[in-house]
Amino acid sequence: MKSFSARAGVFAALMAASLPALAQTEIQWWHSMTGALGDRLTGLADRFNKSQTEYKVVPVFKGTYPESMAASIAAYRAGNAPHIVQVFEVGTATMMSAKGAVVSVEKIMKDAGEKFDRKAYVPAVAGFYTTRQGEMMSFPFNSSTSVFYYNKDALAAAGVTKAPETWPEVAAAAAKVKAAGAARCGYTTSWPSWVHMENFSAWHNVLFATENNGFGSLKARLAINTPLHEKHLANLADWSKKGYFTYAGRTSEGDSKFFSGECAMFTGSSAAYANIKRNAKFNFAIARLPYYTDVQGAPQNSVIGGASLWVMAGKKPAEYKGIAKFFSFLSATELQAEWHQQTGYLPLTLASYELTRKSGFYEKNPGTDVSVEQMVVKTTDKSRGVRLGSFVQIRDVVHEEMEALFAGKQDAKQALAKMTSRGNDLLARFERTAKE
Repeated sequence: MKSFSARAGVFAALMAASLPALAQTEIQWWHSMTGALGDRLTGLADRFNKSQTEYKVVPVFKGTYPESMAASIAAYRAGNAPHIVQVFEVGTATMMSAKGAVVSVEKIMKDAGEKFDRKAYVPAVAGFYTTRQGEMMSFPFNSSTSVFYYNKDALAAAGVTKAPETWPEVAAAAAKVKAAGAARCGYTTSWPSWVHMENFSAWHNVLFATENNGFGSLKARLAINTPLHEKHLANLADWSKKGYFTYAGRTSEGDSKFFSGECAMFTGSSAAYANIKRNAKFNFAIARLPYYTDVQGAPQNSVIGGASLWVMAGKKPAEYKGIAKFFSFLSATELQAEWHQQTGYLPLTLASYELTRKSGFYEKNPGTDVSVEQMVVKTTDKSRGVRLGSFVQIRDVVHEEMEALFAGKQDAKQALAKMTSRGNDLLARFERTAKE
């Protein structure tokens, strides 16, 4: 016969088995990442979930960045918003003006008793998501910048022995690629407005918009109707006619044109690195953005891209505590260094950059430090970044006028005039309705 203690042990085990497991607090995370980046994002959530038992982060893909942002706004109005939403950088001013709809990352961390130091982040990154009053509003999850990729095999086959450093050199290399039949396309780009208007402006240390590119006040207006911007757009249109440049689309369509081998040169996000490394069947390299040598102050610095994580209002205290713990998990130096090295996104903290540098990663993977080098220089009032209201719609305007330009329906001067007029109408409307 079993002893009393043994029977008691069995009884306790049976009782424990019959009790329902303690429910985890679930945190919905809406995002816009696919492919290799989507896999890594899901992996981060899985690792956090396995690291503790109180909370469960559930990543949900909600379409492209514009689609995800629109869905989150609609969900908030309907009273069923997610806890966390990934919003691309052009939505920052709009989200900041959405008073009552979001809760700042600093408040979330402070209320939960989690350690948070804004100074630990790369200044150009943290500053973009910080209000004029000094409060960091969102968590800078995946920050990128635009860089220049090139197919070393295709350029070599065309007799190009070094990476183009200027825009005229890009055109010359594209002409050689076309003549040699080394690739179907010489040069393409993803995110045309971001690369050829926003980053182009900062890289040449000229304004994209007044009021310090929108950081100064809501009175900002576009400042792109200049001889420099006109020259560049006219060049792109000319190269398009000659077959040197291929317009791929408004978002990341250019990525696949490069890693498939169709185009020999490509400008796009530093975070395209993960998919290029996974898919390219050729030797490729990364270089700094091209520039025009006759512009004083160029090159200066490139500007931020990617997205940040915004916390929606109206959630329970226990849920906010879980969000804060998740953000602390994402901020860990080792994890940030790993994320930077695997994806091509910028290291978000200074400590993660130092860890990556000391590990020898940049020496073993030449070019992966280009994005950091373009961003760690001291910014100017003209190069800090672009933070405008209605920026999603403004980018649509820029792309529409670019497409009309490349289709031969207008010249560069006309395209810039329309971009400016239409964009300023959107900015004026935002100024009337937005709240500081």
